[in-house]
Amino acid sequence: MAKLCHPKLRLARIMGWLQLFLGGLVVIVTISSLVKFYHAGFFFHSEDICRHFYGSKDVFEGFDVKALSDRIEEVLDKMEDLQNKLEANVQKMEKEKDQLEKSNMSRQEFKRYLEDEIVQPLYDAHIALRQIRLPKLGGVGNTTYMEEPLINNFVVEEIRKYITPKENKNGKINIFKTERIHNTIGHACVLMKKELEVYMDYDVGSYCKDDWNIAQKLMLHGCDPLPRRRCLTRASKLYFKPYPVNESLWKIPDGRNVRWNLYKCRDFECLSSNNTNRGYTKCTGCFEMDKEMLKWVNKSTISPVDFLISDVLAVKPGEIRIGIDYSVGTGSFAARMMEQNVTIISTALNLGAPFSEVIALRGLLPLYITPNQRLPFFENTMDIIHTTGLLDGWIDLLLLDFMLFDWDRVLRPGGLLWIDKFFCSRKDLDDYMYMFLQFRYKKHKWVVSPKSKDEVYLSALLEKPPRSL
Repeated sequence: MAKLCHPKLRLARIMGWLQLFLGGLVVIVTISSLVKFYHAGFFFHSEDICRHFYGSKDVFEGFDVKALSDRIEEVLDKMEDLQNKLEANVQKMEKEKDQLEKSNMSRQEFKRYLEDEIVQPLYDAHIALRQIRLPKLGGVGNTTYMEEPLINNFVVEEIRKYITPKENKNGKINIFKTERIHNTIGHACVLMKKELEVYMDYDVGSYCKDDWNIAQKLMLHGCDPLPRRRCLTRASKLYFKPYPVNESLWKIPDGRNVRWNLYKCRDFECLSSNNTNRGYTKCTGCFEMDKEMLKWVNKSTISPVDFLISDVLAVKPGEIRIGIDYSVGTGSFAARMMEQNVTIISTALNLGAPFSEVIALRGLLPLYITPNQRLPFFENTMDIIHTTGLLDGWIDLLLLDFMLFDWDRVLRPGGLLWIDKFFCSRKDLDDYMYMFLQFRYKKHKWVVSPKSKDEVYLSALLEKPPRSL
């Protein structure tokens, strides 16, 4: 009889031994962590460490103590959860002893249980523990602790590989006068850790998930610049070569060249201005080329706040060659300026419609950038900056101030700033006027016109002064 009972109670005994084993493992991990801290110097007298443990300092001489503490706590929590789960299973088996004796668990089922419930959680905790980085000693004389920024905040290996500095292969100083290259991500990425780890969770060398909307969400929330990825971008299933350049400027692109699955509309017909459910609200008619062709050139359709491109270029004849269109649209301003031999880069976000794809398919240059990102251009390089339909009365004055100073940085002396139909409430007009006038630009055009009972339009053409020392 004892021979028959022994196989039935074997699982319960194994679970009991596993419980004891994991309890000991938790103690060992805790002791090893304390030993690592001791060797790292954290138990020597240090005012900075004391201040950290009293909550006044989270970073010790370049080392993120809080991130390290959180990661160790995360590993210990995983192991504690596993121990609690095993204890609950053992108690359940003791209560259901009679049913357990009657049941027969096959070896395959027992193996699967061990792999899923014990081996894999232990492996995850083991890997997470190994990924914790203690500070490296650096410097000569007065030794300091050095750590790769944010390294202990993330678990996904692709993120950790990306943000770890890359040493020069030859061990010498490179052309940028540095010993290593640091790939950066915005610190706001830590606040969106889950979304960033979803974005970076892929198989290296395989196709990327169709997740540009996650990337754009991260960018708009300040996780910018995003890390590079090592996966292949998906294209539309039926990609046809674009139209010739002279034909593409004023012709709607072939819809088969756009991936529509993440948009509310699935074709260009759906994006027409008479469809109120198209998925975006800005830029009425900007996917209808017959309407776009009338902008900035047709005198019969303009209002007092609409300036003609010919009149603007006449202010600086022959001097306007390159510039930026900081707007929401499909690149029609850049197309018109291209006809005047002026190269315009159009900023674009895909706000419910394929703005970036359409700009590129028209043979123009899209710049995928958010309002909170510094323009990637050097100082005093642009001849003109044009903006319409993006910066309206919704924008915070401090954010607008940072943006205008950045525009001033890249605009060359004598360059033109074209504020095109900016609108806001009447009560806020003085505040916004001050923002545009604070740089003491020369006024070439300045028009305020009513938009509605409570709102007004403002259009202006301003010239940056030399400011020579």
